[in-house]
Amino acid sequence: MSYFDPHSPDFPFTLGIEEEYQIIDPETRELRSYITQILEQGRLVLQEQLKPEMMQSVVEVGTHVCRTAEEARAEIVRLRGAIASLAADQGLTIAAAGTHPFSSWQTQEIYPHERYYGVVNEMQDAARQLLIFGMHVHVGMPDLELGIQIQNVARYFLPHLLLLSNSSPFWMGRRTGFKSYRSVVFNNFPRTGIPSKFTSLAEFNSYVDLLVKTGSIDNGKKIWWDIRPHPVFGTIEVRICDLCTRVDETIAIAALVQAIFVKIYKLFTDNMTFRIYRRALINENKWRAMRYGLDGDLIDFGKQESCKARELLTELVEFVDDVVDDLGSRKAVEYVHRILEEGTSADRQLATYERTGDLKDVVDQLVRETLEGVPVNGKVQTV
Repeated sequence: MSYFDPHSPDFPFTLGIEEEYQIIDPETRELRSYITQILEQGRLVLQEQLKPEMMQSVVEVGTHVCRTAEEARAEIVRLRGAIASLAADQGLTIAAAGTHPFSSWQTQEIYPHERYYGVVNEMQDAARQLLIFGMHVHVGMPDLELGIQIQNVARYFLPHLLLLSNSSPFWMGRRTGFKSYRSVVFNNFPRTGIPSKFTSLAEFNSYVDLLVKTGSIDNGKKIWWDIRPHPVFGTIEVRICDLCTRVDETIAIAALVQAIFVKIYKLFTDNMTFRIYRRALINENKWRAMRYGLDGDLIDFGKQESCKARELLTELVEFVDDVVDDLGSRKAVEYVHRILEEGTSADRQLATYERTGDLKDVVDQLVRETLEGVPVNGKVQTV
């Protein structure tokens, strides 16, 4: 069987997704600091797949290890349904987006845990303002030495992935002018953003060891780059994305991440590669992705030209075309074309606000889209 075949027993490029949901009061449409009330019953249902985040208005879930995009879809639908059902039992609901349109970080309660109190004590208001919601995609590796080499190349595509996930145009009741304001907020944290190139796993480990030795961090989990080797799972974890509103968006991006990694590995096995670009250049594209979204341009560094973002994303889908059938993810990856045609969650939120002038309508839209096709207490939600 092919090394790129998910059904092969030695297939290494497994897939996992983490999502951070907003807990919403359906009457006020505000965030509710309610995770402690959901956790006890939720852990009976989801066990280790459910965990709190620093803010009590955030609930995080993680899929089991999946091999295909369709397995990941089934997991995300199940997890969204389970959390939404638990919230509904408390008179609440959930929404998926990178920021809440108008709730304030100043009114949020911190989850009572030593780890989070430590983060707030160290980072003060930079931590208290962290009322943001992301999606993390893990891809398994044959080994992390190879993972570091794949990460070096994959950094180039991070702004492209952010473009597809943009879902945070509002912050504390204001239209920010950004398509991903979550990225702006997260930049206040240390050890975030696009990482530098590492020549080897040993060089990366030496970096982590130095930070631990000097008291900067106590473990590798406090390296919050947009892409990183996960210190426990042995995966390469893509962390740049806003939380996607629709299930189809989540799965399209996760499938695209898996396909990018497999395509890079395929280039390596064919004695080919993809040019590794400097962090400073990739950051130029990240800024454009944060600010302008799909309506802007990205830099094609090979051509040294600005190109329409939609054109470069179309080229990215074409770049992975020769691996998606092996992975069984053609349908999931081709959903990218629908995002390019219809816009991202950020675009839809802005259109609703332009039409109604009411951010509560934006929240209602987010709730509907988050739960579209998802069973809540046995009833499948439709839009």
